[in-house]
Amino acid sequence: MIAKNIISDSFITLKTSDTGQMALLLMDDYKVNHLPIVNNKEFLGLVSENDILSYNLPKEPLGNHPLSLSNPYVTENQHIYEVIKLISELKLTLIPVLDNNNNYLGVITLSKLLQQIAKIGAINNPGAIIILEINVRDYLLTEIAQIIESNDGKVLSLYVTSHPDSTKMEVTIKLNKTEISGILQTFNRYNYNIKASYKENDMLDDLKERYESFLTYINM
Repeated sequence: MIAKNIISDSFITLKTSDTGQMALLLMDDYKVNHLPIVNNKEFLGLVSENDILSYNLPKEPLGNHPLSLSNPYVTENQHIYEVIKLISELKLTLIPVLDNNNNYLGVITLSKLLQQIAKIGAINNPGAIIILEINVRDYLLTEIAQIIESNDGKVLSLYVTSHPDSTKMEVTIKLNKTEISGILQTFNRYNYNIKASYKENDMLDDLKERYESFLTYINM
């Protein structure tokens, strides 16, 4: 999945002649902390709420002040993982998208990105989750998949979490089935350390609470 396929529909842009006061009102309406400044199709920069509050002159045009962010953007063909990386590193609530000629196409908001992450991770698909703790040198994706498939299961999504100061990693696996006792037994037989496992019913309340908490955070 690439950036141009996850642009948010009908998102407002600012002009250099718009005031900081107007920008703050729009940020409140759209529940974001950033907005793009665009002249026709030319992306000029990304203004943040902190930028405007630091001006102390909210009725002045935005063009009268420098921006703290150095024009962050992604191009239309960049992968969603690169979008996630940039938004995370810069702590953005949205990221502008430019075409290959540097024309402004729109923005990807944090809430839109969350929806796509849910699709990539098969979060909405029924099935259980298993978390394995593995030594980095012992990680064999083919063996993990073989164990699951030998028990009539399939991997819907898988991601790895590693820590710089550790020789261990966590492998989180989303499966296509809720009955996983046979899979767990086989992992135990192969001496895998099962850190946690969740059946669908066990996860619903927790996932709902986490999702609602995240939505509350991005709408602050």
